[in-house]
Amino acid sequence: MKNQPEITFKSAFAEDTYKGLKNYPKFLLSKYIYDKKGDKLFQKIMEMPEYYLTSCEFDILKLNAEDIANAFSSKNGIDLIELGAGDGKKTKILLREMVDKKYKFDYLPIDISQNVLDELEESLKNEIPEASVKVQQGTYFKTLEKLAEYNNRKKVILVLGSNIGNLSHKEAVEFLSNIANAMRAEDMLFMGFDQKKDPQKILDAYNDPAGITEEFNKNLLVRINSELGGNFDPDSFLHWETYNPETGTARSFLVSKKAQKVHIEKLDLKVEFEAWESIHTEISQKYDDSVVRWLADEAGLHVEKIFGDRENCYKNYIFRRKTDPAN
Repeated sequence: MKNQPEITFKSAFAEDTYKGLKNYPKFLLSKYIYDKKGDKLFQKIMEMPEYYLTSCEFDILKLNAEDIANAFSSKNGIDLIELGAGDGKKTKILLREMVDKKYKFDYLPIDISQNVLDELEESLKNEIPEASVKVQQGTYFKTLEKLAEYNNRKKVILVLGSNIGNLSHKEAVEFLSNIANAMRAEDMLFMGFDQKKDPQKILDAYNDPAGITEEFNKNLLVRINSELGGNFDPDSFLHWETYNPETGTARSFLVSKKAQKVHIEKLDLKVEFEAWESIHTEISQKYDDSVVRWLADEAGLHVEKIFGDRENCYKNYIFRRKTDPAN
């Protein structure tokens, strides 16, 4: 057997795309949906009536802003670090509350998309000029390496929008463990978790009749075409969503409607698809209290407080690091 030549990739996007499309079954990573176009599409998704997650979390924050801000506050001030900040619409509810109460804080929004961060920074200058804002571009996992450096005062780590739902339970425990390792006793993690519910309500959230979610999912193919010289025909792929109520896992796929070949010039890669062969693009995990407490326990955290919407479709949890009973 001949040795395969080593391939040099010019970006993580190129490498991950190559690996995913060479794999069986094929997959692509959902984080790469979020380029400039993907950001705009996701903002449209959050405004859809079917996409209940945003409105539920918005209501939780609006109804409980005072209690949440009081829980965050510290006489020495706090570092409010948000992973996956997005457009910051929900976070602004808490920022306004903290400004109104004259709490001392620095807001550090972190996102993979520099475009989104630029827009967020500009909007905060106009809407909440009193807030101290320091944007940072990067992935969750790169950011986690730096979290422990914020140790001069209390830090509160925000993860809104049930972003943890894009991880398997094993990956979620690893993610939470890394956060826990960067936390001290006074620090907090405030995180949103979408809850298990009527399966049809979940399916409708990811397969809207207007086709916005379909366009969002297919943006992976559009981005491969524009940045890596691919010749995908997005119309020859079907957007498909599944939900398993036993595991609480919603999964998104792109399914080839026919046998076809795709060439990606910058990867020197030819990809063959059988008719009805799939590309797995995203998971969106759903939870209940017992699963969240199990994840926290495995990661060295404990749940301190829970905030839910009126129907408990969605919940935000405050976590602290578990203390060593020997100390």
